[in-house]
Amino acid sequence: MHMDDELKKRLDDQDALLKAIYQSTEKTRKYFLWSLVANLLLFLLPLIGVLLLLPVLIQSLDLNI
Repeated sequence: MHMDDELKKRLDDQDALLKAIYQSTEKTRKYFLWSLVANLLLFLLPLIGVLLLLPVLIQSLDLNI
């Protein structure tokens, strides 16, 4: 009977640790997801801005070719 109680306690402890690991993993996954979104926005928004302003900049040079 003593072994069963000890085994149950160990399983309960492992279950609690697994839940804590899962929560930590989910927080890390969300952090990486939002980091990816932020990096894409910080890269793509200026790129789109340059592409939209490029014709205006070329016209302002007014090269006689």
